[in-house]
Amino acid sequence: MTVIVVSGTGTEIGKTVTTAAVAAAALAGGRSVAVLKPAQTGVAPGEPGDAQEVRRLAGEGVTALELARFPEPLAPQTAARRAGMAPVRPADVADAAAKLATEHDLVLVEGAGGLLVRFDEEGGTLADAARLLDAPVLLVASAGLGTLNTVTLSAEALRTRGLRQLGVTIGSWPTAPDLASRCNLADLPKAADADLLGAVPEGAGTLEGSAFRAAAVGWLGPALGGTWDARAFTRREAPRPLTS
Repeated sequence: MTVIVVSGTGTEIGKTVTTAAVAAAALAGGRSVAVLKPAQTGVAPGEPGDAQEVRRLAGEGVTALELARFPEPLAPQTAARRAGMAPVRPADVADAAAKLATEHDLVLVEGAGGLLVRFDEEGGTLADAARLLDAPVLLVASAGLGTLNTVTLSAEALRTRGLRQLGVTIGSWPTAPDLASRCNLADLPKAADADLLGAVPEGAGTLEGSAFRAAAVGWLGPALGGTWDARAFTRREAPRPLTS
């Protein structure tokens, strides 16, 4: 795969850190990597955005590119409108990713929020960009209660649009997982109708870059260039069933 579109099932669930982990694993495997952030919102000029954070964690070998930056922490369409700035459109995203793909082995396109968050007034979304690129989508989900619904909805949206789902990862696996999180390990692949491809530990984004890079391959399954074993992890973390 040359291009992977990374979409969360919501906000603040570990999408950027997961993107960095995939980038780090690819670099460790000898691949050249670029990360594309189509629309960065809620970050002032001069401040590091998500693409720069991926580069900090995964390594300076990552090419980081933003297409647009809007000052308020809102959906890209709303943030662009309020700032009086031109929006990013799916065709812009596809063109930029395609160009990066001619120069890199792997391009990671990190969305803003969920799959169907609007980029422009015409209703263009990250899903539209993925369709133009014919690229698979990696879903990043939360671990706990409520995640099965958002994963199911996102997977249904992908199928409805004829898009390929690469799989689902947990963006922030809790240090002390509750019962719902532990049960969800078995249920997430069913909700996604796709494999569970990794679990990034809570707090991974606070690590120094060298420590992050050393650990990243252990958080991701082989499909993402790592060594993480979904079956072993689930067997270890899942709760014992109730007995009568």
